Amino acid sequence: MRISTHDFSYICQLVYDYSSVVLQPEKTYLAELYLQPIAESAGFASITDLVGYLRNKPFSDLHSQVVESLVTNETFFFRDRHPFEALKEFVLPELIAKRTIERSLNIWCAACSNGQEPYSIAMLIKESFPMLSNWTWKLIASDFSSKVLARATEGRYNQLEIQRGLPKNFRDRYFQQLDSSWQIQPEILQMVEFRQINLLECWPIFPKQDVIFLRNVLIYFDTATKKALLKKIRHKLNPDGYLFLGNAETTIHLDSGFTRVQFDKAICYRLNK
Repeated sequence: MRISTHDFSYICQLVYDYSSVVLQPEKTYLAELYLQPIAESAGFASITDLVGYLRNKPFSDLHSQVVESLVTNETFFFRDRHPFEALKEFVLPELIAKRTIERSLNIWCAACSNGQEPYSIAMLIKESFPMLSNWTWKLIASDFSSKVLARATEGRYNQLEIQRGLPKNFRDRYFQQLDSSWQIQPEILQMVEFRQINLLECWPIFPKQDVIFLRNVLIYFDTATKKALLKKIRHKLNPDGYLFLGNAETTIHLDSGFTRVQFDKAICYRLNK
């Protein structure tokens, strides 16, 4: 099923309005790939019929399904490695030393996708910071997609997902093999609190964060949206907290309220003093 230029323009606007993700013109093939099974499942003879229906109906679960199918959810365990090394070797030791009186810590994975990132942090904490078991701390993981949150909450991954970035000793220690899939152990599952949050809409009330992972998110937004999101992040980050972005992302020329910090091969950002 081919998608017309007119219908693709509508889909691009739908995705942008709901997620602020900008679909590039060369992504037409992805729209055809992902919308065809949705059209067939919903009983439409073609993508054109599906889009015609969407145009003339209020926003519904079907609209959400279309949007979520076209928003990238690429992720894997300990992705890019260096941010997690910085978290282990520099950031968490520093914050733990500063928080010895209140003994509390808050971490937010602000676009968690299928859950590999927050579970990587949870395993890192379990492995290297046993003292936090006596602290009041919270690891929040959020995404706008109910579909990926359902997967993340389940904590079950196929063989390919397990092989991408996860050290073998972590796999053997924190996962149980179930036929062709791997189930994360309850002790790690329970360390993460999942929430559905659209980053461009109003956020629920929760404490300021000591560490925010907002990795590989800004690259999908236009400049105005990036600036608006970074402004919101700035108000949610503790004065001595750390923001981690993706390798291809930066606050430079977007928000002057952040200062770039480098730990070995990892780059992160702090609020200006």
